[in-house]
Amino acid sequence: MTTTARVRPRVEGDWLLVPAPQPHRPFRLFCFPHAGGDATAYTPLARALAPTAEVWAVRPPARGGRLGHPMPASFDLLVDAVVDALTPHLTGRFGFYGQSFGALLGYEVARALPAERRPELVVAASASPPATWAGRDRPQHTADDLLRLAGMGELIEGEQELKEHALQGIRTDLAVVATYRPRPHPPIGSDLHTVAGADDPMLASAGLQGWAVHTRGASGHHIVPGGHLLATVDGPGPVDLLTSLIERPGPGHRAGAAADQSTTEQPC
Repeated sequence: MTTTARVRPRVEGDWLLVPAPQPHRPFRLFCFPHAGGDATAYTPLARALAPTAEVWAVRPPARGGRLGHPMPASFDLLVDAVVDALTPHLTGRFGFYGQSFGALLGYEVARALPAERRPELVVAASASPPATWAGRDRPQHTADDLLRLAGMGELIEGEQELKEHALQGIRTDLAVVATYRPRPHPPIGSDLHTVAGADDPMLASAGLQGWAVHTRGASGHHIVPGGHLLATVDGPGPVDLLTSLIERPGPGHRAGAAADQSTTEQPC
């Protein structure tokens, strides 16, 4: 019995990591980390989705291999930087997946792209709609709260240097998201699906309501096993859901996209 050697990860510029490169050109899934998260968290997901999709994970500055790179001063500037980094790689079929802070960033990056360059699929995980990310109605969590709720508190409790790096990354992203101001805009044409963990301590299932108004394509709300973070270094996350969404024909390739709903979707 022969085994195939695992292809080594590769970095594309400063902003992108391809954890499990594929030899052909499958669907590209660009993944956006949670607050304080790094691209390497998507390695298990990349391996689990192969060969259906090739994961391209965004590498935010001010952490991991980009610890010395400054974070853009505002959310808008961060969106602009990510758009510039992704644009040369937006070829063939592709979609976006983001968790929490990364879901908001992924959606705003999709919206900032020209209509003809937008992803066919956007999946927002563990995140309430854009309008809730600004103003006093949004619950405020400290960096320590987010570290604990992300399941990392006990993992690095005895490693003070690792803990401080993790906290600093979270604080950096919280400072950026504090500058976010949603603006009225037409809905995008991408299919837009939301997903939350059944045991998410930070987002009730009803918190997904409101995303559907941001798309003219298909939409759906999904509840899967798990907590706040679904794809992590310890587990790939909603592989079955992502596979089923990727394998559907994209917008423009089927009739009645806005009405297309899977019978397995669970309304919140």
